[in-house]
Amino acid sequence: MLATPAPSPAETRDNAAFDALLWTLSRPGLPRDLPEPGEQSIVTALLDRECLVYAADPLLMPEIMRSGAELADIDKADHVFLGAMATSDPLADIAIGSDYYPDDGATVIIRANIGSGTALRLTGPGVDGAVTLQLEGLPVRFWKARAARLRYPMGFDLFFVDGARVVGVPRSTTVEEI
Repeated sequence: MLATPAPSPAETRDNAAFDALLWTLSRPGLPRDLPEPGEQSIVTALLDRECLVYAADPLLMPEIMRSGAELADIDKADHVFLGAMATSDPLADIAIGSDYYPDDGATVIIRANIGSGTALRLTGPGVDGAVTLQLEGLPVRFWKARAARLRYPMGFDLFFVDGARVVGVPRSTTVEEI
């Protein structure tokens, strides 16, 4: 009789984080719970030895190094951890892919407060009509800087983390401040 291997607690946590991330990208603007607060569960769910990573927060470095991912400049990184942003300037350097390889656009993870602050109207694929999302803690002109970089299908996908909550905004989503 063959025995099915049981997942370890770490595998279960990483799978739950990965599931939450995919769910939030497929339903833009709707929050989902992560198995643990902060970006660490995202690091362990997304990163491996084949990833290039940029991190603005040095506290994430031990977990990133354990993943085996390679550190890279922001313009070369597959995954960009910006932490709490003070300025929109880093958005100008994030990889957006190319006409031939739009999937080379980065995945960007940012800390923000979900449910308070600026009201946003999200429309596009995965959104039933429109979704209203409130985010606080982003720099002034953040959404204008994002819009200036997107040339769909080129662009970058966003995850906003607030403790153990995450919300996704894929490159295909149109965001208007209301």
